[in-house]
Amino acid sequence: MRDYCIRTATPDDLDGARSVMLDTVYRDFGTGYVPRWHRDVIDLHGAYLAPARHTLLVAVGRRDGRVAATAALDSRGPVHPPNPRHIAERYPSGETAQLRRVYVRPEDRRQGLARRLVGGLLDFAVADGGYRSAYLHTDPAVPGAEAFWRSLGKAVHDEREEAGGGQGIVHFEVPLP
Repeated sequence: MRDYCIRTATPDDLDGARSVMLDTVYRDFGTGYVPRWHRDVIDLHGAYLAPARHTLLVAVGRRDGRVAATAALDSRGPVHPPNPRHIAERYPSGETAQLRRVYVRPEDRRQGLARRLVGGLLDFAVADGGYRSAYLHTDPAVPGAEAFWRSLGKAVHDEREEAGGGQGIVHFEVPLP
């Protein structure tokens, strides 16, 4: 098992974190960079480091200093559209810790990094004191994503069950500790 340090990202980590994120959207999602979905990836400092209630965590290899995984949290709830109206109403901005960009490089998977990073995000949300819930959505076509999130939380809406399949996204709530 490799040795990693899980910590809040610094400005020096942003290029490595961005690389993990962009590699993921190209390789695992197959979409590539789509500005309306991935704008935060370009401005990680403005999206996650500068705002007090947001954070970006990284897993960094102790031997090589390489960013192996990322996880982010912000205070923006899901918006309608494109998300279902009842999801946007259930998880309003300001009260919802939205978990984002939980990505692990393929060669660093199966090390427990995503679980440790999510634990750090949830601890951050609790310490903030203003969040009443933690929410995320995932694309179940990404190998392992749906099973991982089901192991941590509860699916609150599966768009595949809608007429026409919606966007095919599964929405989850993860309990705050």
